[in-house]
Amino acid sequence: MIYQGEALSVTVVEGGIAKLCFNSKGSVNKLDRATLASLEHAVSALEQHADITGLMLTSDKDAFIVGADITEFLEMFDLPAATLNDWLYQANRIFNRIEDLPYPTVALVRGYALGGGCECILATDFRIGDTSARIGLPETKLGLMPGFGGTVRLPRLIGADNAMEWITTGQDNKADACLALGVLDAVVDTELLEASAIQLLKDAALGKQDWQAKRAQKMAPLTLDKLEAAMSFNTAKGMVAAKAGPHYPAPMMAVNTIEAAAGLSRAEALEIEQQNFIKLTQTSVARALVGIFLNDQLIKSKAKQAAKAAFPTKKAGVLGAGIMGGGIAYQSAVKGIPAVMKDINDQALTLGMTEAGKLLNKQLERGKINGQKLAQVLASITPTLSYDGLKGVDTLVEAVVENPKIKSQVLAEVEAQVADDTVIASNTSTIPISTLAKSLKHPERFCGMHFFNPVHRMPLVEIIRGQQTSDDTINKVVAYAAAMGKSPIVVNDCPGFFVNRVLFPYFFGFNQLVADGADFVQVDRVMEKKFGWPMGPAYLLDVVGIDTGHHAAAVMAEGFPERMSKTGKDAIDVMYERQRFGQKNGKGFYAYSQDKKGKLKKDADPESHQLLAAVAGQPVELEPDDIIARMMIPMINEVVLCLEEGIIDSPAEADMALVYGIGFPPFHGGVFRYLDNMGLAAYVALADKFAHLGPLYQVSDGLRQMAADNTTFY
Repeated sequence: MIYQGEALSVTVVEGGIAKLCFNSKGSVNKLDRATLASLEHAVSALEQHADITGLMLTSDKDAFIVGADITEFLEMFDLPAATLNDWLYQANRIFNRIEDLPYPTVALVRGYALGGGCECILATDFRIGDTSARIGLPETKLGLMPGFGGTVRLPRLIGADNAMEWITTGQDNKADACLALGVLDAVVDTELLEASAIQLLKDAALGKQDWQAKRAQKMAPLTLDKLEAAMSFNTAKGMVAAKAGPHYPAPMMAVNTIEAAAGLSRAEALEIEQQNFIKLTQTSVARALVGIFLNDQLIKSKAKQAAKAAFPTKKAGVLGAGIMGGGIAYQSAVKGIPAVMKDINDQALTLGMTEAGKLLNKQLERGKINGQKLAQVLASITPTLSYDGLKGVDTLVEAVVENPKIKSQVLAEVEAQVADDTVIASNTSTIPISTLAKSLKHPERFCGMHFFNPVHRMPLVEIIRGQQTSDDTINKVVAYAAAMGKSPIVVNDCPGFFVNRVLFPYFFGFNQLVADGADFVQVDRVMEKKFGWPMGPAYLLDVVGIDTGHHAAAVMAEGFPERMSKTGKDAIDVMYERQRFGQKNGKGFYAYSQDKKGKLKKDADPESHQLLAAVAGQPVELEPDDIIARMMIPMINEVVLCLEEGIIDSPAEADMALVYGIGFPPFHGGVFRYLDNMGLAAYVALADKFAHLGPLYQVSDGLRQMAADNTTFY
């Protein structure tokens, strides 16, 4: 034994070959601060042994190293720049010392080698993987870039173009792709990994493998002439600007870093990488994206706890076919949970099965599934006209028309037909669960399960707890949603629940802007380009369906009359009355037609402006910042009220519901991260500027107090 630490050990296996094995106590190896300290001690121990002829790095887990410990990041971002720089310098020295050992080195890669794990294996002369190897540098997805030599070693190993694609996309890469590029030198069967590494190191020691040339390649400047460099980096910058846009600085910073260091030595190149990494740690984008990652971990851990406490759903029922019901049945079946789909007519069942078939065919076309899997999934969806078909389902999702009378009637009927322990959930988007529960004999076995459209694509499922819903029911439905591959977030009952309750004040802000003379096209442009929403409010209403929006607005006005009721017509009413329902019938705020590929394209429609003249004031050109403030303040205030009233449990869950449910721009991190980054006092001052616009613009007393106390949500 050369070294034994808590996270790794070093032993001699044969012929002077040392084996450094990562073996953290948890289920995976992470390159956290404790592991880095242990690695430094291990390298020091290796340097003191003169009789070593080669080193292999390996892991006793199914994954090599999954990356850094992201829970340490936000604390690290708060360090002074000089302290962070010293820490990065010391960490990089460890990898340099591995790279400088006076004998050949090889890394054995099973499973994931991501982030710092990838940078660790780049420090060795050779890399051998098995077919499970997945290697990549995902830091840009967290608003960062590699900080342990990834922007220095990877371009010198596989070329600048390939390295920039790896780093800017943040994707991980399969073993065969890594072999083709030269990230892996060989791919062998898992049981042959260690023997292959030992043979490689013996061959290298005998001069049969030129390990020193492999090493020198990573130390030297990039071999690009001026013209090649200009073409390579300008092309990369153009692609990154188009894909990442102005709100995500990390991919462009990574390209600039590789370009700036192209002609430099290892030490100089690492210095540039460190400086630029530190700049990114100080951005609100990095905080937001790291925050989203951590919040997502919280949701996953809550779902795991629910799954431990609940009986699993082995067979599901969906009441109401059509596109939504078909989407829910598909999502259940594709994740291995058979679904029975019940409706009152064959036409609806055909529509539901067609929707499932369409989604499966898309998967087949993309090579995600084969014909056998398609047939298997379709066979596990059983359409039925009879309640008898629902016998034996564990969890039933009601997805009939959004009408309280019809829903109540159907729920009462189905409760009498299913087993006593079947949990019933309603996919209502706005109707209070406690209202629907009145039609049931066992309201404790009933909750809301609000999917977002399209079901297969939207990650969020809101699980709504009614006044009498039991914990067992919540646990079972949370576990089922997680088993369907969704992110379940539990909220308490109120009109609109959480997501729709906070979305409609945003639409009220939009209506008021139009009433004050703003052009809806300008509002959309500002909210998309400057604030970062995937769709502006008018476009979003067209996609959701203006009839749906009109109905939901009435529900919200009834539920919260003091804040959300209105006097007179608004922009949504105008479109609704003219039956301009948006994409579903080709005309809303915009006009829609199919392009050559059959995709819907959006066009300006002069008739919209003419119709809106009836509710719009004199046309005005507003400052983009004023448009953003007037749109966002009502939503932000409502989100804060939902937390204060206990509708949602935590800032983390609220932010994830917004990002996953309505596409809140991830680089802002959600409303609470956005408020923390802005500063609560600054937000209160901004909101007060617009307080004259009505009740939705009034900041709560609780938020005002937090601003006065200089506190934060996170």
